[in-house]
Amino acid sequence: MMSEPFNDIHQVEMAVKAAQKAVGNATMNMDPAQLENATKAIEAAKSQLQRAFQHEISEEFVQFSANLLEKLEHQVEEAKK
Repeated sequence: MMSEPFNDIHQVEMAVKAAQKAVGNATMNMDPAQLENATKAIEAAKSQLQRAFQHEISEEFVQFSANLLEKLEHQVEEAKK
């Protein structure tokens, strides 16, 4: 089905954007609850990416998304210290 990979990519993009927004808010406010929500948003994006990876989507897209999520995760971890 042609729309399947597109939907997967779209889902990952939306999840990554949500994670970016959550991390941005959390690191600005340094609120523990927001930091926890940011961590959960990153985890959700990672699992979306994992599901999408099972379909035939571009390796570049997967790598880009994974690297971005890694950076976001690092930001949250630093902010939690």
